[in-house]
Amino acid sequence: MDMAICSHTSLSTSNPYISPRIVNYAANRKSFSFSSSSFKFKKPFFGCTPPLCFSTKASFSLGSRIPLQKSIKCSVSQAETTTDKRAQLTRRNDVRNIAIVAHVDHGKTTLVDAMLKQAKVFRDNQFVQERIMDSNDLERERGITILSKNTSITFNDTKINIIDTPGHSDFGGEVERILNMVEGVLLVVDSVEGPMPQTRFVLKKALEFGHAVIVVVNKIDRPSARPDYVVNSTFELFIELNASDEQCDFQVIYASGIKGKAGLSPENLADDLGPLFESILRCIPGPRIDRDGALQMLATNIEYDEHKGRIAIGRLHAGILCRGMDVRICTSEDECRFGRVRELFVYEKFSRVPAEIVEAGDICAVCGIDDIQIGETIADKSSGKPLPSIQVEEPTVKMAFSINTSPFVGREGKYVTSRNIRDRLYRELERNLAMKVEDGETADTFIVSGRGTLHITILIENMRREGYEFMVGPPKVINKKVNDKLLEPYEISTVEVREEYMGPVVELLGKRRGQMFDMQGVGSEGTVLLKYKIPTRGLLGLRNAILTASRGTAILHTIFDGYGSWAGDITTRDQGSLVAFEDGTSTSYALASSQERGHLFIGPGVDVYKGQVVGIHQRPGDLSLNVCKKKAATNVRSNKEQTVVLDTPLDYSLDDCIEYIQEDELVEVTPKSIRMCKNPKFAKKSGGRS
Repeated sequence: MDMAICSHTSLSTSNPYISPRIVNYAANRKSFSFSSSSFKFKKPFFGCTPPLCFSTKASFSLGSRIPLQKSIKCSVSQAETTTDKRAQLTRRNDVRNIAIVAHVDHGKTTLVDAMLKQAKVFRDNQFVQERIMDSNDLERERGITILSKNTSITFNDTKINIIDTPGHSDFGGEVERILNMVEGVLLVVDSVEGPMPQTRFVLKKALEFGHAVIVVVNKIDRPSARPDYVVNSTFELFIELNASDEQCDFQVIYASGIKGKAGLSPENLADDLGPLFESILRCIPGPRIDRDGALQMLATNIEYDEHKGRIAIGRLHAGILCRGMDVRICTSEDECRFGRVRELFVYEKFSRVPAEIVEAGDICAVCGIDDIQIGETIADKSSGKPLPSIQVEEPTVKMAFSINTSPFVGREGKYVTSRNIRDRLYRELERNLAMKVEDGETADTFIVSGRGTLHITILIENMRREGYEFMVGPPKVINKKVNDKLLEPYEISTVEVREEYMGPVVELLGKRRGQMFDMQGVGSEGTVLLKYKIPTRGLLGLRNAILTASRGTAILHTIFDGYGSWAGDITTRDQGSLVAFEDGTSTSYALASSQERGHLFIGPGVDVYKGQVVGIHQRPGDLSLNVCKKKAATNVRSNKEQTVVLDTPLDYSLDDCIEYIQEDELVEVTPKSIRMCKNPKFAKKSGGRS
């Protein structure tokens, strides 16, 4: 009998996108065997029962794709029983808690926008801006999600709590915390790029929690979309991360977030996101709760309101929480204190709504406990026990924060003392679990450790906008010693670059001790995808160098991989700095001769001080310049005024300055200005004076 196989992936040896590992995987698991005349089912194929996965009405074709029908049940939801007898936990079927996770710029927030609009969260005549979940000014300016945010919609009388998460690897701590609140994730993957470094990270965490996964192939309307390759690559990623049979049998939804369409096949999209909503209800299980047990709620996130104070956000694991209830706040079995829930909120549509009572399984916000911290448990006053605390990965990069010691201190900032800076940094630790703060060598220095340079840069930018004035040193990696052997952090770097610029980029990464392990073409856009394993030290200052080498066309993504042997010395900058050697105001006359020495950061009429970095030297070593020199005034009248033509100064952002500085330099951060200067504690490595 000839039969056709229907699964989420096409197990075709003739398909150019299929990986041989997938075929080998299926064969090794012995999910099915066949002879020339018939099939013999040994056990369910990838978790599906044979009647759902096989059809006897078509000829046998391993390469053909049969779209999934709406009646198919996900094996994840089939495998989940209504009652877990061992733990006496029940499923709540009127609620779904999901997180939307993806690599940066794969369309998570845009997809959430479409889901909110189609769920009638907003009025028809209401103005709604793009990426409404990115409510932070800094998020809108940079076009990235930095903080996770909650919202909810209602579909077919079922409440769906949605959590939008950051896509950048530096904010992975946000994702790790959020996964404690949900039972399933929507893994959004770009229809051209496929799984990227952050995709691997968030999927690994979701699988470790045992969550159900729905794969959403987004941006399916792109001209160079390659859905077969993306689905097969994602399936292979599941196998590499040791996913279970049920998790490997993931539901695939093809969508265009910007158009608000989704479907079960790339060629046949519905007019709305209905197939996506139906898949969420079918494939994501409801929360497993202990309805009659003692109250337990893990504080997963913290927000602050001027009127309500600290607001703890989390999912209620057991029991019932009421407004005005006396509770116990537990850090561990031995450390408990008491408090009262003053106000209680649940998420409905795009806002927090006051509630008198919340049942187990729902996500809520609690006010009234002023000293609550992330990872603490709100438990029953008499018999409550703490839940396991939240564990996040260790930071890999550190920077030194210190008070501003420049002559311009206090001109623009409101908070300038070490006490102000210390209080602000330790306050950041209350909601940013992936960050650490330690006291430095002196009383006015603090060491801040984070997941990456961007992680710490966002903190610096927020402090700057709040009126703080301080100095920061260059980023340094956090090394480890194991058995007297020095280890340093390594990262997986993915560079997407046009073919004509591949040579300079490969040379640049080679100089920084990067080792290439994969190279492939991407679609028909003439770009090449390079994958490297590179020390974190080699990534410091790399982004600007790659943009210069590729004429601004390359895209760099990184993700922490692990610790490895010390790679040796790495030179990150070949050129020195141009340094002002006296206080004053820059003049056109002085800058005209100074610009012959390199590229300047300043124009005429700018106040500078001794030791300030005013440009990039065209040779190795620093060079001191007089950028305040004025033309000598004489009583001899010239017949013709000399015209001075100045080059446009380089405009460096905060990120650029932090990438540029070296060991003996600092970045001065004020609310209105960003300057670089030489660190007076280091001996000068000057190349001369002009």
